[in-house]
Amino acid sequence: MLTQRLTLGALLGLLALPAPADEVDILEAQLHAAGPNQWRVSVTVEHPDTGWEHYADAWRVLDADGNVLGERILHHPHVDEQPFTRSLRRLSIPEGARFVQIEAHCSQDGWSHRRLRIDLEQDRGEGYRIHR
Repeated sequence: MLTQRLTLGALLGLLALPAPADEVDILEAQLHAAGPNQWRVSVTVEHPDTGWEHYADAWRVLDADGNVLGERILHHPHVDEQPFTRSLRRLSIPEGARFVQIEAHCSQDGWSHRRLRIDLEQDRGEGYRIHR
């Protein structure tokens, strides 16, 4: 009979593995028409900011192909202000675009794997609202 033993060294090695990262959650986005192909985008995010070493530090809007249309830098941690909303003005979305995506960034963990997908032909959807 084959038995497996977990040595103390192996156990300590497992305990030293990094914990799964907390991605920045995009709770909601609102797009406000500001002129022909011009938008103001407001995004509400949530992240367990701990201070300058680990915080949500940006979000950006991408076209359907993943090209960056605009980015909002978050210049400081929001430890005691969660969730929080910040806006990006004068975002240009190309005429005829059907979808945009929003993703958020963490100072330690990089760009989130989850993106909010927005259908520009619908005034509202899961996680977003468009004001024309």
